[in-house]
Amino acid sequence: MYDSKQYELRHGSVIIAAITSCTNTSNPSVMLGAGLLAKKAVEAGLRVLPYIKTSLSPGSGVVTYYLRESGVIPALEALGFSVVGYGCMTCIGNSGGIDENIANAIEENDLVCCGVLSGNRNFEGRIHPNTRANYLASPLLVIAYAIAGRVDIDFEKEPLGKRPDGSDVYLRDVWPTRNEIHAVEQKHVIPAMFKEVYARIQKGSTNWQSLEAPSGLLYPWDPSSTYIKKPPFFDGMTRELPKKQLIHNARVLLFLGDSVTTDHISPAGSIGRTSPAARYLAQRGLTPKEFNSYGARRGNDDVMARGTFANIRLVNKFMSKPGPKTIFLPTNEEMDVFDCAQRYARENTPLIVITGKDYGSGSSRDWAAKGPYLLGIRAVIAESFERIHRSNLVGMGIVPLQFLHGENAETLGLTGREVYNIVIPDVNDIKPGQHIQVQTNTGKQFQVILRFDTEVDLLFYKHGGILNYMIRKMLSAI
Repeated sequence: MYDSKQYELRHGSVIIAAITSCTNTSNPSVMLGAGLLAKKAVEAGLRVLPYIKTSLSPGSGVVTYYLRESGVIPALEALGFSVVGYGCMTCIGNSGGIDENIANAIEENDLVCCGVLSGNRNFEGRIHPNTRANYLASPLLVIAYAIAGRVDIDFEKEPLGKRPDGSDVYLRDVWPTRNEIHAVEQKHVIPAMFKEVYARIQKGSTNWQSLEAPSGLLYPWDPSSTYIKKPPFFDGMTRELPKKQLIHNARVLLFLGDSVTTDHISPAGSIGRTSPAARYLAQRGLTPKEFNSYGARRGNDDVMARGTFANIRLVNKFMSKPGPKTIFLPTNEEMDVFDCAQRYARENTPLIVITGKDYGSGSSRDWAAKGPYLLGIRAVIAESFERIHRSNLVGMGIVPLQFLHGENAETLGLTGREVYNIVIPDVNDIKPGQHIQVQTNTGKQFQVILRFDTEVDLLFYKHGGILNYMIRKMLSAI
C-alpha cells in the first residue's frame, strides 16, 4: 500500500532511481540524452511509479543551467527527476528514507529490491539498507529502468509501458539519436555558462552567505553540537614517543570473510533507528528524522565510533545472519559491535579482527581506520589488504598482519574464540615485512607477515600513528 493504492513489489523491483555522481553528470551528452529521453517518454504518456524514489543531483550548477536552457527540465520533473542538490548524494548513501510501507513490505517478504543509479559505487549496503542489489547505469538507462519499475526487463523484447491508447512503447521508441543529442548540445552548452556559474562559486548561495562564522585563530568547539566535536585522537599525547603496549590476551571482536569493504567497516549511509548511533543521538533530543547519515556526521567521533562495522550486510562468522552484531566471548552474549567493544574496553582487553582476502577494498575512507582505532582494535589479521586501507591502518597505529601464503583462519583451524598473544619485536628491531609469531591459549601458534612495508610505516608506528607524528614534528620546530 502506497498513497492509498496497492502496488506489487517483487524481487527485482526498482525502489530507488538516481541520476547522481559528479563523474556521470559532468558529461553534457549523457545528461542531455537523459533529458531528451525523458521528454519523449512523457510525450508518449509514460510515467514512473510513485513509490520509486527518484532524484537528480548533478556535480555542478552548470548542468542545471544547460538542462533548463534546453527545455528538458519539465520532462525530467514530470518523471520525478527534480534537482535535489549538488555533489555526493545517492551513491554515498544519502538518498534519504523510503516510505515506511515500502520498507516493511521488503523486510517482511525478504525481497531483493533494487537501486539503479549513475554513480560510481554500488557496494552491498551502501546505497540504502532496503536495496540489496544496486546497479550502475548511464543517466538514460536510470530513467528507463525507473519507468520499467524493474531490472529484469529485456528492453529489446519487452515494452517500457503503454501509450494512453494502449499501444506498446519500447525503449528504442524514446531513445534519442546521436544527432539529436549533438544538435541540442551544440546549441545550449556554451562556454559562457561555465564562466558565469564558476564566477560566483566562491560567493555561495544566500543560505551559505547568511551563516554565522566564528572569528579567531582557534575553532570554538561547541559541546552541544552533534555534528562537530573535538576529536580524542590527541588526548594524553606527550612530546616523547609512547611506550608500545603489548598485544597480549587479545580477543577477536569480529571474525570476517573475504571482500570486507570500507563501507562494511564505516558506512556512510543512513543511521539505523535501533543502532548505537541512533541511541546516542536520541539521548541528545534528536528524532529519527534528524539523525541524518554517518557521512554527514563524520565530524563527530562519538557517532562514527558507534557506526563502525554498523553495516547491515556485514557477515560476521560469529553470527547466524548478516548484521552489525557480534559476540562478547567471555559470556557468549550477542550485542551490537560498539557495545561489545565498550565492554571489552572496561576490562582492558585489547581487540583484533580476523578476516580474509582484500580487507578494506572500496573507497579510501579514513574513518574505516579511525573507527576501529576508537573501538580498541589493535591489529587486523587478514589474508590480504587493499593497498590504501593498509596504509590507513598504519596511520592510525593499528598493526596490519597477513597470513602466510596458502594459510588462513580455516586452514589453521582458528575459530576466533581463542585468546591471542601477538609477539611484536621492540620498535627499534622491527624490519619491514618480517615474520612474527602469533600464539593462542589453545596451543596453536602460527607465523604472520608484519605488514609494515616501508621505513615510513615504521616511523608512524613508533609515534602511534601519522596524526601524532605530525604534531610532534610541528612541536619540534617550536
